[in-house]
Amino acid sequence: MSPLPGTITTLVTGATAGARERLIAAQLPADSPSGACRAVLLEGLPDGQTILIPSPTLLIERIAPGCLCCTGNLVLRVTLNRLLRRRPERLYIGLATTEHLDQLRSWLRQPPYDQLLELTPDLHS
Repeated sequence: MSPLPGTITTLVTGATAGARERLIAAQLPADSPSGACRAVLLEGLPDGQTILIPSPTLLIERIAPGCLCCTGNLVLRVTLNRLLRRRPERLYIGLATTEHLDQLRSWLRQPPYDQLLELTPDLHS
């Protein structure tokens, strides 16, 4: 029996929460067949209007802004694990800053996430 393929995961950066959400929203219609579950993990609160709306096929979680690979590691791990239990086909992680982007990417390449995620090139708005 072959292992399940990893969830295709993209890190998304941008100057504002709205810019990151718009970039993710632009990717959603083209990247997944109808009915497939997608997930979005956003760092921080929306900056005015919410662009992404949760639905049965779009899971959205928000976590407090902060350094996700340092002080926010536990919150990120718990939230990410909760999303991955739902087995989304695609996952977007919107980051408030790029300060520790390399450390976060490295962390996501370590067990157990190396077997659960298939990292793609980052998106920048």
